[in-house]
Amino acid sequence: MVRQEAVRTLEFDRILQEISRWCHSGASRDAVLHILPLAEREGIERRFGMVEEIRRLTVQGVPLRLSAYEDITPVLEKLRPEGAVLAPPELVSCLPLLRVLAAIARQMGPRDDIPLLKELAGSITGFPDILEPLERSLDSEGNILDTASRLLFDLRSRKRALTARIRKRLEEIVRERDISIFLQDDFVTQRGGRWVIPVRMDSKGQVAGVVHDVSNSGETAFLEPLEIIGLANELENLSAEEKVEEIRILREICGWIREEADELAAQQAVLVRLDLLNAVASFADSLDARVPEIGRSRALRLVGARHPILLLLERQGNGRETVPLDLSLGEDDAVMVITGPNAGGKTIALKTAGLLLLMALSGIPVPAGETSVFPLIDGLLADIGDEQSIESSLSTFSAHVANISAILRTAGGRSVVLLDELGTGTEPVQGAALACSVLQELQEKGALVIATTHLTDIVGFVHKRDAMVNASMEFDRETLTPLYRLKKGEPGQSHALEIARRYGLPDEVIERSRSMLGRMETEFHSLLDELKGQRMKYEETLAELERRGRILAGEEQRLEERRAGWERERRESLEKAFRESKDIVSGVKRELNAILEEARRERSRDSMKKLAAVEERVEERLREMVGEPSLAMDQVREGDTVFVRSIGFDGVVVKPDPRSGRVRLLAAGKELEVPVSDLAPRRGAAPKPSRKPRRKEEREEVPHQLHLIGLRVDDALKKLEPFLNHASLDGIREVRIVHGKGTGALMRAVREHLEGHPLVESFREGEPFEGGTGATVVKIR
Repeated sequence: MVRQEAVRTLEFDRILQEISRWCHSGASRDAVLHILPLAEREGIERRFGMVEEIRRLTVQGVPLRLSAYEDITPVLEKLRPEGAVLAPPELVSCLPLLRVLAAIARQMGPRDDIPLLKELAGSITGFPDILEPLERSLDSEGNILDTASRLLFDLRSRKRALTARIRKRLEEIVRERDISIFLQDDFVTQRGGRWVIPVRMDSKGQVAGVVHDVSNSGETAFLEPLEIIGLANELENLSAEEKVEEIRILREICGWIREEADELAAQQAVLVRLDLLNAVASFADSLDARVPEIGRSRALRLVGARHPILLLLERQGNGRETVPLDLSLGEDDAVMVITGPNAGGKTIALKTAGLLLLMALSGIPVPAGETSVFPLIDGLLADIGDEQSIESSLSTFSAHVANISAILRTAGGRSVVLLDELGTGTEPVQGAALACSVLQELQEKGALVIATTHLTDIVGFVHKRDAMVNASMEFDRETLTPLYRLKKGEPGQSHALEIARRYGLPDEVIERSRSMLGRMETEFHSLLDELKGQRMKYEETLAELERRGRILAGEEQRLEERRAGWERERRESLEKAFRESKDIVSGVKRELNAILEEARRERSRDSMKKLAAVEERVEERLREMVGEPSLAMDQVREGDTVFVRSIGFDGVVVKPDPRSGRVRLLAAGKELEVPVSDLAPRRGAAPKPSRKPRRKEEREEVPHQLHLIGLRVDDALKKLEPFLNHASLDGIREVRIVHGKGTGALMRAVREHLEGHPLVESFREGEPFEGGTGATVVKIR
């Protein structure tokens, strides 16, 4: 339950007035002005959700297609009796509503990103069967159009043609010589719906016709010539038929509306809800308001909250900058007492908390951070302002006591109570005692309480009680101006003497007042000043720590970026080394095949030298890539142990020869001579145990064919290359490779490998007795 006094004192009704300015009809304005807090969380979150969907549409550039419309409830009530027919102006009032409904129906149809709005307004059709004939039949002024029916169009066309004939004949008559001499003037006009000419009263018998009117002066008779009476009668008949057709059209349209009256009323109600939600969304956009959290506990938390009315004044250029309010209550503390100077913002903080709570529970976004939390309550009770009444014989104190008595009777575990200037209006000691007792009673009832006061006795009571907390509005002692910032956990001071001096009270009065203050109170205020000074130091220290933390975070981010850069460079280097290694292996493979072919043909020692040269070149390239250190001649001395790359283990230097650039070593019990570039720092690698060489006659004979059936391409090619090498070294001129048919993938891979191979002179598909397409016969060079 929200007391009406709380709605009024917190100015929630003014917020609703501001929202109603965004409405498009009187019906939706009335609906906005009757908004009240919702009792169920689901209803609040649902309204928030629909408002946010409307705001998203606006951001996307496709706001709801709403425009001004009228409440057609009175029209529908008049039409409900069977046979009732309304005048065209009354029917025209339905057009704006039907057009808006049709626009909303077209907008909602194709969209799937506004589920809540579609659930609300998905049933809107726009009544095209009524809108189309109504637009065809009536203009905006309520006149029936020629396009209302074919018959009406025909009748009006005939009327216009006949009227033109009559006017033309009358104009001819007034110009005839034998008639014009009897006329008062030469114009053509109408009297009583009949076409007439002005004839002098003394000559009316000279012109054949019927007199329909006489001028005010009595000198002119308005006469209908006899020869156009037939045409005029025919025109009257056409007008009667036109009237009958117009009545038929109106009766038909009214019948269509009567049939859909209930559905029209239902869709208008949905449109009013849409208009209400759109007004709330527009108001929220104007304040940059946010959807808060409706908590499941009784905690109240305001983050960066601003009073909406002050914010509106600021946006309109009529107010000062609004200072954000941070306030939390209900987690550890249930009662907060705010103290501070007059005009320091205590009451504004109180009203901001109460007003934003009402807005949030009504599904209206609030001008506060999205992390703000509002409890779901069943009672908001407030005693704010001076309620004294001469008629009721109530003083300020009596009015406060009456309000607080009603609050104590109503408050419970799901109530929020706002008390302004608690304990004032009477003798301070007794007022403070009553105030402390009231706070304790409300705390025991489980209510959340925010109160303001100037009484120091209340501050001391709150300080000693569990679940109660003092708070203050900050004040600049140097400039004697309020800062409007709430500080939780420390009481404030009224600074009455400082403010009085600022506003011109004589210094001798101020000093005399200061001397009259009790010693204990003076010490109390001095202690408050000391505490505030310490708090400011702590805040400065905390700000410095936060600044250093931000610097460290920045350094950490820069280091992480550098580490990522190093990692990226490492990956790129590895990729480059892999590509270069692959190129080296491919080149060496080609050279080895060519050298093996030459060795097979010539059996010369030159081939062995070429192999050694290739090996040395490969090792040099690999040393460059790996960055392995080499030893210079001046680093090699007799007796040093060094690593010999060519044999893969360590040896002892016997004698270095700087002139030839070679070094004699002792390794594995044998003496050898190597270039200095083949040496590296000692690795501790020992020679592997030697194995006796196999005799030539023990070497297995190289087969003349290779079976690859069932192998993958990579595995097959690994077997194919050594097979060709051994065949070439053994002088085999022709071999057969059996790869099978299958999908043909293995056959293609084998033949692509053979194509351009240095050991292959040619190859062909096998004969039928050789395996046909399942085998390839290779001729070795």
